[in-house]
Amino acid sequence: MPERRPGEKSLRADARRNRASLIAAAREAFAAGELDLRMEALARRAGVGIGTVYRHFPTRDALIEAVYRAEVDRLCAAADTLLAEHPPDEALRRFLEHLVAHLAANLGLARALGTEMVASGIPRQHGDEQVLQALTALMSAARCAGRIRSDIRPETVALTLSVVCIDPEHPQWSAQAAEVIALIMDGLRATARP
Repeated sequence: MPERRPGEKSLRADARRNRASLIAAAREAFAAGELDLRMEALARRAGVGIGTVYRHFPTRDALIEAVYRAEVDRLCAAADTLLAEHPPDEALRRFLEHLVAHLAANLGLARALGTEMVASGIPRQHGDEQVLQALTALMSAARCAGRIRSDIRPETVALTLSVVCIDPEHPQWSAQAAEVIALIMDGLRATARP
């Protein structure tokens, strides 16, 4: 077993804390519409040195990808919590609402991702897979409880919900998103056998 150097554990904790601070600061900046966030500004905002920024994120693309992954992981972790607190079909409905609210709250990040993904090819596969896994778990639980029909795939629900994502700045977007979620849930509950 390799020998641990004195103070190594606290350094790792500090490094984790610094990384979390950087991701939180970048998330706030993107949410505020600061799409052209510079690494120096990020360092000031997070209260760390510029060297710390580059140690964790050697490029702006790496930072944007880390923020994106952290947001997706946080979003999808809600599925387990919802399932523990609500009947499965209600947990599914709330998760869909959570997805829509997440999109609305992260327009700045979506724009930053859009430009960086075109420029650098940052993969969205991670996000798509995580959301699909969460939807699959929620829909499986609801099917097993006889609360939703069994012939609709999670991919179909995700595709249907993606229609809402086309223009989140439209004045009627929130109302339309709620209608689409209600439509999805009514369709899933139709002919369900308890």
